[in-house]
This record gives sequence, structure tokens and C-alpha cells, in this order.
Amino acid sequence: MLERTGEIGLRRALGARARHVSAQFLAESGTLGALGGLVGTSLGVLTVVGVALARHWTPVLHPGTVAAAPLVGLATGVVAGLCPAWRASRIEPVEALRR
Repeated sequence: MLERTGEIGLRRALGARARHVSAQFLAESGTLGALGGLVGTSLGVLTVVGVALARHWTPVLHPGTVAAAPLVGLATGVVAGLCPAWRASRIEPVEALRR
């Protein structure tokens, strides 16, 4: 967050409220979490199918688990972003622009 202090200060100085800054941080962390969940799910499915085909097994994938994994990634990203979002929303614009 220290790297983005100037950006946050500028947004606040231009009229962004604390909730806008919080929403931005939560959206970014949620997006990263969801993308991580999608990539992880894709790699997991490919691994299961690849191993099953190599061993002449039938791949067994529960659709609910495959569908829920990106949502778990999204939730994890949002929860992980709560503290940084709260801290970023508390930055005073004048102090942030001085740094």
C-alpha cells in the first residue's frame, strides 16, 4: 500500500470518498483472488484429466467443486483485502500527497 499512497492521496484530493478507495481495493483483491481461483481450478482439472488418461482411468470431477473453487478464490481475495482497504481509506489526502 505504501507504493500507492500518492495515488490514493490524489484520488482523495480529487473528491473520492473513503468508501470509493475501499471499494477499489476490495475489487482489485477480489479480482486477483477470482483469477487465482480460475487458474488453480483449470490447472487442477487438467491435472486430474491428464493423470486419469495416462493411467486409463475415468476422471472423476464433481461439478460443484469445480464451480465453487473460483468463488472460494474470490472470497479469499476479498477477505485478504479488507485490512489494506480499510487502511487505504483512512489516508488523509494532504499527508499522502506530501510523501
